[in-house]
Amino acid sequence: MSARVAVVGGGLAGIAAALDCAAAGAQVTLLEVRPRLGGAAYSFEREGLRMDNGQHVFLRCCSAYRALLARIGGERGVHLQPRLEIPVLSPAAKATVLRRSRLPAPLHLAGALARYSYLTIPQRVRAARVALALKRLHPDAPGLDERNLGEWLAAHGQDADAVAALWDLIALPTLNLPAAQASLALGAFVFRKGLLERADAGDIGFHRRPLSEIVGEPAARALRAAGVQLRLGWRAQELRRTEEGFEVLRATAARSAAEQDEDGGDDEGRVAQRTGADASSEDGSERAHAVIVALPHARAARLIEPLDARAAARAGALREEPIVNLHVLYDRVVCEQPFAAGVRTPVQYVFDRSAAGGVGEGYAGRADGHQYLAVSLSGAEREMGMSVDALRERYLPALAALFPRARAARVERFVATREHAATFRAQPGSAALRCGPRTAVPGLALAGAWTATGWPATLEGAVLSGHTAARCALEAL
Repeated sequence: MSARVAVVGGGLAGIAAALDCAAAGAQVTLLEVRPRLGGAAYSFEREGLRMDNGQHVFLRCCSAYRALLARIGGERGVHLQPRLEIPVLSPAAKATVLRRSRLPAPLHLAGALARYSYLTIPQRVRAARVALALKRLHPDAPGLDERNLGEWLAAHGQDADAVAALWDLIALPTLNLPAAQASLALGAFVFRKGLLERADAGDIGFHRRPLSEIVGEPAARALRAAGVQLRLGWRAQELRRTEEGFEVLRATAARSAAEQDEDGGDDEGRVAQRTGADASSEDGSERAHAVIVALPHARAARLIEPLDARAAARAGALREEPIVNLHVLYDRVVCEQPFAAGVRTPVQYVFDRSAAGGVGEGYAGRADGHQYLAVSLSGAEREMGMSVDALRERYLPALAALFPRARAARVERFVATREHAATFRAQPGSAALRCGPRTAVPGLALAGAWTATGWPATLEGAVLSGHTAARCALEAL
């Protein structure tokens, strides 16, 4: 095939789309504004500590994401639980564990729910009935996306305490919203797909190495080996139709800082935007027969608006939801679990990232013994407005209440990282705003976790969208 395909965006969706198009024989160029690949899944180093921008996990049912890791050679850096097991902690209470059995779904969770001490016995009975009712819901049923998950749970006998102690343990990390604010359709999808349809679907996978070592760097090697041309530090400013297909115009250095900041992204990305660094090409445009736009929804809307105003309006109407991560380095080990969830505490999920952060290798030249914990805060609108000192004042005592050893430990580092547009907001009505891969213009396809994959904004949804966008682009060719 002599056709040329341009993929705009080097996150998981763009990586998957570029690999598929190259495998089909197309000449592929991938355009990415940052100086690295991986999109929202990236790592950075600060004061000798390797950090991920967020604590991304996946499930056994995330088959597309797992297959992509195997395809690029990143699967060696991940670990998948042999059986779902979530330690749950609460201040001044005995820890408990949500662990599935080997029974078929949904009976595999019956024992875990029966022993879940953070709910009363009547609450556990009602929760079991609600789980069966959720299993009967079909996420695509008409009107389901217009309804609120929290209101549906309340109508089925779940009080605020039960929602906080059980249902939000799953809703917050997967939907990036508490149940009280989330779409019932997306909530039903998450609980059915991850917990209720197949016994092993919800087994949790972790990234044992920094994300850049698992996703970005292996992807760059795999793409180059597939013949894909990488244009890093290359910002797509405008998309035009031509007689042959499309032309993607590169942003000029004259763009104002205000224009650049509109697009959001991390500090690393903004540096690339302002310098215009590009080791691959000095060309100011890229011509292609087909284009796949694999950008966050706000940036995608601006780029495609001249060609498909209707799709741009839908994408632009999606709201964003932030995630805040706290990175805490202790002078000793305070947490024995690789990860844990919190109930009746500000701490949602906490992960031991010592090995991935370089602490197990001797942080800052010291002997082992330190521990690096990362606290992931989803639906973090409140935390986005808090100063680092305010976050420290709120969360260090909360961690000490969960981990008694932390009370006598010295905190050597406390870093807060913020993703103001980490995901689209999975609120009621969001399904109507999520575009499919096809646009009104043949040869122009859309990808990204925000598109209509059926999944919330997850690693799996991003990869699935890349595959479907590639098929649409290739069909148009």
